[in-house]
Amino acid sequence: MCASSLTLARIVERLKTVCAGETRGNADLPIHQVASLQSARPGEIAFLSNPKYRKYLRDTRASAVILHPGMASALPLSPSGEPLLAAILTANPYVYYARVAALLNPAVRQAAGAHPSAVVESTVPSSCHIGPGVWIGADVSLGENVEIRAHACIGAGVVIGADSVIHPGVSIYPGCRVGARAILHSGAVIGADGFGFAPDFDGEGGEWVKIPQIGRVVIGDDVEIGANTSIDRGALEDTVIGDGVKLDNQIQIAHNCVIGEHTVIAGCVGIAGSARIGHHCAIGGAAMILGHLEIAPHTEISPGSMVMKSIPQGGEKYTALYPLERHADWLRNAAQLRSLETLAQRVKTLEQQIRQMEAGKS
Repeated sequence: MCASSLTLARIVERLKTVCAGETRGNADLPIHQVASLQSARPGEIAFLSNPKYRKYLRDTRASAVILHPGMASALPLSPSGEPLLAAILTANPYVYYARVAALLNPAVRQAAGAHPSAVVESTVPSSCHIGPGVWIGADVSLGENVEIRAHACIGAGVVIGADSVIHPGVSIYPGCRVGARAILHSGAVIGADGFGFAPDFDGEGGEWVKIPQIGRVVIGDDVEIGANTSIDRGALEDTVIGDGVKLDNQIQIAHNCVIGEHTVIAGCVGIAGSARIGHHCAIGGAAMILGHLEIAPHTEISPGSMVMKSIPQGGEKYTALYPLERHADWLRNAAQLRSLETLAQRVKTLEQQIRQMEAGKS
């Protein structure tokens, strides 16, 4: 629920330092919430970034819309030529919508102070919020205005930067570091042991010997980590999450991985140990990335892809998945795939025969 309404003119004024915009129509129109073109009601502002939704402009009930200047001609007009819909024109409507949504829906901060049921073994700033059932171990360092919400566990020696929010049920293991303005959602586990075991087998018997995981997890500033995402501590060196990284829910990042700055990773992605992902990458949901691979900056990986080799050249989109099809079609195609090696050998033989024939003619 938004705190109050703002006029279009006031919105543009408040955002001018981060995102330039220009009003079209009634700049004094009050706006109290954001909505889609299809569901918006009077007093709400919608946005248009994809041209395929342009058809909804004429029938929307929104009071205003955010759109690119190049699409201003699509605004509905009255018979006299006056615009029927107020607008904010901006170069990137989607980003501007995100800024407006944050402006109208500011984060609710929890009151400073520690709940009586919290166990706090470190000295923390008075500006911090420590919720019910929280445990904070020894030698923990919290920045100003940090929020540790209900039943979170913060291990000994953890460092958390200013203005970060740790949601209920988060576990941060000893020695890990979280930067400023981070958001860790419920159920996230930071710094559990990586999956490190050495095989000690002799004949038919033997066992797996656990390798102590003595590294940390180091998380940069302005990072958001989704619910139930796990980031394992390093075996020897640290697992590193760069500044501005955004992680969705239920992601697994194994020990010693490095995720570059401002990379985004969608839900259910699994990243095996010691993989290094460059800055400004985008990893689609349920993608799997094998260990010890390197992915160049500005790489985009499609959802469901299995990444089995390094990507040395960035700036490209990669897909490694088999498209959905009827089971009967899949069976037929799979049968053909099994014969590819035989077909390849036949082609190689034919090529050799052709070269011999051509050599005989000459």
